[in-house]
Amino acid sequence: MPAGNDEQPQLYLQNDQPAGVPPLALTGERTLPDVPEENYWFQRHLVVYEWIAAQVAGLRVVDMACGEGYGSDVLAGAGAAEVVGVDANPEAFEHARLRYSAANLRFVRTMVETFDEPCDALVFLQTIEHVQDPGAVLTRFRGLVAGSPHGVVFVSTPNVLTLAPPGAARSGNPWHVYEYRPDEFAALCRAHFRSVQILGLYHARKLALHARALALGWDAVHARLGITKRFYDRFTPAIDVRDFALRAGSARDLRDALDLVAVLRP
Repeated sequence: MPAGNDEQPQLYLQNDQPAGVPPLALTGERTLPDVPEENYWFQRHLVVYEWIAAQVAGLRVVDMACGEGYGSDVLAGAGAAEVVGVDANPEAFEHARLRYSAANLRFVRTMVETFDEPCDALVFLQTIEHVQDPGAVLTRFRGLVAGSPHGVVFVSTPNVLTLAPPGAARSGNPWHVYEYRPDEFAALCRAHFRSVQILGLYHARKLALHARALALGWDAVHARLGITKRFYDRFTPAIDVRDFALRAGSARDLRDALDLVAVLRP
């Protein structure tokens, strides 16, 4: 699997930012576009944003813990009535505010736990694993969408069964407070929402082929041939959203998912 921010965080800066927009550093706390070495993780996040964007046209959307802001921009570009990107980090907020501008997009610097604007749809991707009190956060989110006839909350998190090394209880990501198994994540969501659908994100196309190659011993081959860096310097930047598939499945299927995506209604 390509290295990235959820495995071995390394310090890189974003490439080729617009004039006047300070590049963000890749620290492992959030994924970033415009970092070739991070592209696997960026595309893995982007495919979920694009899937959600297709469902929120005409709605008021809040993108909680929006980070760099690329996801908020995707949601706004797909025709949402309004998108508010919320993040407490001052560097991420300033970058997002300067880089992404649209009539239906704005950014607010505040805590997830204190933002209180009602909305139709709320997006909270790859962040609940960072939260000390996830139940309180989900209760708050339910309240923000409860007054809307369209009220829906989208939450995603990495599946610890595929994120952590074999036999380990969790990954080495220092930013994660708790990493969820599929049954744990589903139980958490059902404790706070009436309607819960859990989907899984999986490798597709060339990432599925890469996974098969790994199972056949590709790691040993590229190391023996001395082409590891050359191969991944080409392979990782070439990954795109088509190399992932988001789909519903059984509890057994979800054990093999990369990420778990919940669609929640009050």
